[in-house]
Amino acid sequence: MLTDTRVRTAPARDRDYKLPDGGGLHLFVTKAGYKSWRLKYRFGGKERRLVLGSYPDVSLKRAREMRDDAKLALRHGKDPGLESKRARHSRQAGHENTFEQFAREWHASQIARWKPVHADDVMTSMVQNLFPEIGGFPVDQIDEGLVLAALRKVEARGAIETAHRLRQRAERVFKFASAAGIKNANPASNLSDAMKPVPPKKRRPALTDIVKLRTFIRDIDRAAASPVTRLSSRFLGLTAQRPGMVREVLWTEIEGVDWTKPDAPTPEALWRVPAAKMKQELDLREDEAFEHEVPLSGAAVEVLRAVRPFSSGRGLVFPGGRESTKPLSENAVGYLYNREGWKGRHVPHGWRSSFSTIMNSRIERTHPGAERLLIDRLIIDLMLAHTPTGMSHTELVYNRSAYMERRRELAEDWAELIMAEADPASALVEGRRRRVER
Repeated sequence: MLTDTRVRTAPARDRDYKLPDGGGLHLFVTKAGYKSWRLKYRFGGKERRLVLGSYPDVSLKRAREMRDDAKLALRHGKDPGLESKRARHSRQAGHENTFEQFAREWHASQIARWKPVHADDVMTSMVQNLFPEIGGFPVDQIDEGLVLAALRKVEARGAIETAHRLRQRAERVFKFASAAGIKNANPASNLSDAMKPVPPKKRRPALTDIVKLRTFIRDIDRAAASPVTRLSSRFLGLTAQRPGMVREVLWTEIEGVDWTKPDAPTPEALWRVPAAKMKQELDLREDEAFEHEVPLSGAAVEVLRAVRPFSSGRGLVFPGGRESTKPLSENAVGYLYNREGWKGRHVPHGWRSSFSTIMNSRIERTHPGAERLLIDRLIIDLMLAHTPTGMSHTELVYNRSAYMERRRELAEDWAELIMAEADPASALVEGRRRRVER
């Protein structure tokens, strides 16, 4: 054990040397006479060293206190060296080169291509789960154990999918930091096997019986809801596209319709979803974005003609009730389905499963033959903006306009099937007006 006198009078020698105090703590004296306190310890099976400070700035008593704090950290499974760096960096203005700094910079660089709700979810998830655990650490000092410990706290809450999403986000933050010149081994990239597996996703409720589907449509058509909500539900069903895309469809994306001639046929009617929207909707991070062309059946065009007066043919096709510049509420259609007694049986996203299941079953009966069946199944996937089995993403990009004639046939076939007992789209507007007038 050292004494204050022994430390104070320790002379310089012809080479550096150590004076041990106990518990891994020692005074390191250079041949120039410079003295510093150092702690030797083991973490993760490896021997490590922590410089506690110079003498006399750090006294013998203070050095022993710092040694005891380090031992306490070890007992709690923490690396004293990283804890010391965390404390030092947290005192530096701007938290230079920390995980939180780069996470916020990465988030800012991506926010333009994300929907606001997704951007908020990304940042909130990191603020709540990653920043408290590794946010203050320099990115080049974070190892797999630290990241995994943070993720396992999330898993312990039962939020398995959230933990895996956080791992993916952390991986991108480390990549972003590396691109900025901060070398790191990306400790988040190889953790999947060490994490709990994501449980199988529950299938979204969807009606796949055509009789029940027609009953459902009649119920929604005659529900006490705004015409825009009911018409958006019908357009969603007829196109079988993602609810978010339908909510934000613009009149400028609709082609092949002469709005001045309400009775004119529309054999070339098309909804062209811009590549930027598809990139946001599908969260295509590194893949090439692509336009998505949705052939519109006569029934779908009828819906557009019925809803057009509600937005004066400008901006959003399905505007919200309070502000025409904002889309219909994200939950409006889903709440309508629940109110009409279909909760747990059909959801807005379920239209995609309805279309895929019913149409695939239908082509098996009406178009026998392995080659034709294979092609039609591929076309159905293309209509849903899925990448068909056996087709690469690149092929999907270059074949997005393929089979348009057959896609139109299937769109009309689908519309005839589900609209067989439905009221005209104009009745959805007129019926609402009659109720209001009463």
